[in-house]
Amino acid sequence: MAMSRDDLVNGVRRAVRHFWQTRERQTRAQGAESGERDRGARSAVTGGAHLDGFAELIRKLIVDAGIGDTAIHRRTRVELPGYYRAEKKWDLVVVVDGRLFATVEFKAQVGPSFGNNYNNRTEEALGNATDFWAAYREGAFRRSPKPWLGYLMLLEAAAGSTRPISVAEPHFPVFDEFRHASYAMRYEILLTKMVRERLYDAACLILSPSNAGRNGAFSEPCAELTFANFAESLVARAIAYSRTQK
Repeated sequence: MAMSRDDLVNGVRRAVRHFWQTRERQTRAQGAESGERDRGARSAVTGGAHLDGFAELIRKLIVDAGIGDTAIHRRTRVELPGYYRAEKKWDLVVVVDGRLFATVEFKAQVGPSFGNNYNNRTEEALGNATDFWAAYREGAFRRSPKPWLGYLMLLEAAAGSTRPISVAEPHFPVFDEFRHASYAMRYEILLTKMVRERLYDAACLILSPSNAGRNGAFSEPCAELTFANFAESLVARAIAYSRTQK
């Protein structure tokens, strides 16, 4: 990769800082308009733009690897056909010479409703990948070779996301790995399984506390799900593709 590991770490720090600072601005703006100051968690979901730091970092990595900047789409021209639905808007789409090269989904979750949001994110991630690969199988992306699909999750490091969670098991036992697993651990299990089942080519899990996160603090609880691994997978594909076009 053109970026060193230190460059990547600093890039992630900047993206994390952008996330928390943007979220704080959105929360203040939303509260000022409505007179309500208790809607911060919802603003993080509806405000958008808070994960732009990660999108910009990935854009730079792809361009440095030899893919033209005009091939990378964010916010506009990001609709791709599905198999079970007409279209879905993805967060970042790379189309090179009419071929779908890569697609990336960025997600974040902050408290306090970790349980409900975790279930929603799980269903979305699995459903989106299933729809994407079915569309590819049926030729929705025409002459594109197998595209690269990535998933990045930033999770607030808080008591609600890191403490063990019980399971109900009214009829049948859950798989052992879910016993006493926190929501952070459940995300780790989810993302690891999605990559190993080849639903996604790479996934990344980043934890960041709300206060220290404003200064860029973050952790990566799973070596398999680091941003460096995520970036290496995408950049390797980009370098290989760019070389074939010369």
